[in-house]
Amino acid sequence: MELNEFENYLKKLNLSNHTVTAYIGSVRLYFSREPKLSIGGLRRFRSYLITHYRPSTVNLRIHGINRYIRFKLDVDEEEWLFLKDFQLHSVKLPKKSFVDSTISNEDYQLMKKRLKEENKMLWYFIVRFLGATGARVSELTQIKVEHMATGYMDLYSKGNKLRRIYFPDSLCRETLAWCQSQNKKSGFLFVNRKGRPISARGIHCQLKSYARRYGIDTDTVYPHSFRHRFAINFLKEFNDISLLADLMGHENIETTRIYLTKSSREQQKLLDEMITW
Repeated sequence: MELNEFENYLKKLNLSNHTVTAYIGSVRLYFSREPKLSIGGLRRFRSYLITHYRPSTVNLRIHGINRYIRFKLDVDEEEWLFLKDFQLHSVKLPKKSFVDSTISNEDYQLMKKRLKEENKMLWYFIVRFLGATGARVSELTQIKVEHMATGYMDLYSKGNKLRRIYFPDSLCRETLAWCQSQNKKSGFLFVNRKGRPISARGIHCQLKSYARRYGIDTDTVYPHSFRHRFAINFLKEFNDISLLADLMGHENIETTRIYLTKSSREQQKLLDEMITW
C-alpha cells in the first residue's frame, strides 16, 4: 500500500515512468535486505550496492532511496525526524576519457551501402541524416520535407534559445529526389506506417536489428553513436572545436572536447607503432 503512495508521490513530480519504476525497485531492494528504515541500514545498503552493481546503477538506486526518505519526511516529518538531514551520497562515476562505443567509419559506410542495396530507403536516410548532421534522435524526428528547401531547421529550447541544424546540399538534393519518388511533398520526413513520426525507441531498436543483420557490433549502433561519428569526422576534416560545439548544440565547450581524445583502440595502435624500446 505504501509503495502505491510512493509511486503517486513520484508521478506528481513529473518523473518519467522509467525513473518511477527504478526508484520503486530501489525501495523494494532495500527492504529485501533490511527490516526497517535506519541510518545504519541505509549505510549497509550503499555498501551492498557498491559491491554488486556498476556505479551508474548504484547512483540510480541511491537517488531512489533518497527520494523515498524525502517522501517519508513529507508524510510524517516528526516520525522520521532522525532522517531530516541525512542522505546517501552517490559514488563518483569514472570519467570517460575516450569515445569507444562509436560506430566506425567503415561500419557507417557499410550500413548505408547495405540499406541502399536492399532499398530500405527510409532507414538509409535515417542513418544518413544522423551521421551527416550530428542531430539528436529527438531532433531527427522533427525534420520535415520543407526543411530540404532551406537547408536547415531551427529549433527552440526551453530558454527560447535557438538551435539551428544544417543539412548539406548533397543530402538535401538526394532526399528531395527520394521524396519525389514517394510523392511526398510536405510533412515529417521520417514516419511510420500510420503516418506518424517514428519514435526514438523505434529508431533505436530498428538500428540494432540492422546492425545484427549486417554483422556490425551492436554496441556501437544506436542513434547517438552517429552523432559521435559526425563530431569525430568533423574534427578530422576541419579542426575547429568552437564551431563544432555550436553545430552540436553544446552549451559548454568542455563537453565537445571529448571528441579530441583518441579511442582506446586508437591509443593501443599508436603505442604499438611508437614504442620500440
